[in-house]
Amino acid sequence: MKNAELTKIVQEVVLEGRMPAKAVALEIGKPYPTLMRELNSYDEGAKLGAETLLEIMRITGNVEPLLQMARELGYALVEERRSVREALVSPLEAGGYLMRKGEKELQAAM
Repeated sequence: MKNAELTKIVQEVVLEGRMPAKAVALEIGKPYPTLMRELNSYDEGAKLGAETLLEIMRITGNVEPLLQMARELGYALVEERRSVREALVSPLEAGGYLMRKGEKELQAAM
């Protein structure tokens, strides 16, 4: 079963981002039509792979798909350069490592 919200977010990252979709396809080494098929939620014959998603996030600098996956799994994404305390006090913006909400490590860091 495909996740419609995640698919929509990835589509927005590629199609509405600062970098043109054709440039994203070129950077990740995929033909543009192939990438568009992989982003099409109605195309059951093509799926976006994890490696491609990672490259899309790297190239565009947009980690919103990763944030969505973390939220769906009950995790909070914390940028690697930030301390746990900063992450708990201020809104989460970007990703570096994952932590399960409510774990002892979070409490111990406070």
